[in-house]
Amino acid sequence: MLTDFLRDQYFTTAWFGLMAFVWFGWSQEDPPRSWRVWLGAGSVLGIGLAIAFGVATATNWGQPTALAGKYHWFGVLVAAEVVAAGLGCLVLARRGASRWMAWWVALVVAAHFLPLALMLQDVGTAIVGGVQLLALGAVVPRLRAEQVASSRAAGPIMGVTLLLSAAIGAVLAVSG
Repeated sequence: MLTDFLRDQYFTTAWFGLMAFVWFGWSQEDPPRSWRVWLGAGSVLGIGLAIAFGVATATNWGQPTALAGKYHWFGVLVAAEVVAAGLGCLVLARRGASRWMAWWVALVVAAHFLPLALMLQDVGTAIVGGVQLLALGAVVPRLRAEQVASSRAAGPIMGVTLLLSAAIGAVLAVSG
């Protein structure tokens, strides 16, 4: 989002668009009726950005990237994220608390943006992760009180922040 590497800008915009699509989709597990059209619209916008900037990434693959020489560390970070999310969900399932899975996965994803920002030399990614962590922490009392699937809160938090970040990334990429 706020990087000097055009290829990384395109890729992050595409990836955040795709992940917005995914999180808005997970939000549709148990949304209030009035949210459904907005969640669907967010999904459409996210996939649109993913496709447009996925093509831009592919056509600019030869451009420099902040990850040059760090791909193995990027792989380690992603593997750690997947393991943490998976193990957390396994623990939640065994404890009969599967309704918290979306929140847990969102927390892991948001936290992984902090070291990822260092790798990508992109303060914008750290800002997104920080905002997500704060918002996810803020909804815990509501989720405890309402006893609803955590996707109802975590999905929109992640979807909106990722979609807005992708939109900002798109504007920055197009404006040069």
